[in-house]
Amino acid sequence: MNDADVSKQIQQMVRFIRQEAEEKANEISVSAEEEFNIEKLQLVEAEKKKIRQEYERKEKQVQVRKKIEYSMQLNASRIKVLQAQDDLVNAMKEDASKELLNVSHNHHNYKDLLKDLIVQSLLRLKEPSVLLRCREDDVHLVQSVLQSAKDEYAEKSKVHPPEIIVDNVHLPPPPSHHNAHGPFCSGGVVLASRDGKIVFENTLDARLDVVFRKKLPEIRKSLFGQVAA
Repeated sequence: MNDADVSKQIQQMVRFIRQEAEEKANEISVSAEEEFNIEKLQLVEAEKKKIRQEYERKEKQVQVRKKIEYSMQLNASRIKVLQAQDDLVNAMKEDASKELLNVSHNHHNYKDLLKDLIVQSLLRLKEPSVLLRCREDDVHLVQSVLQSAKDEYAEKSKVHPPEIIVDNVHLPPPPSHHNAHGPFCSGGVVLASRDGKIVFENTLDARLDVVFRKKLPEIRKSLFGQVAA
């Protein structure tokens, strides 16, 4: 083999090696680009996932805030409704309390009522001797029915007529313009055992309170219907 053939063969080998290197380099480049694209896609998807998660988190926060605000507004509305209902009920009780003042204006009927209240109080106390307290304006009416009240109680209870001592300390007077915010009494009596351990308040105001508390559910149902608690 002469020098020309050797040179030619070497050049062929060089071209082959160069081609192999170029092909290998191309394969490496393609593979690297594919891996880069895959990694880039993974990074993009990971960022997209983070963004979606952050958006969902913020959306949930917004929904929670909306629910809290709605609940607060609903509670505030309910409180306003309940307050308005309470105001109406209290106004009714106040009107009823004012009407009680008219009871004592009819002396004949009020006199009979005082006797019944005294008998009822005696039946509750069942004491042989009691202290009676009334308004100063009612002392003369109370004195006029004491004996009949004692006799009626004795007959109903099958006992001797009790001793009733009218107290020198009186119940508050009815409300007036001069004492609009002070203690007042619309009428009735308070009886107590002599030792003061047992007291039965049988004033018109106390009876109104008892009846009002007892009838309050019916009053609310009549005024406002069946409402959820």
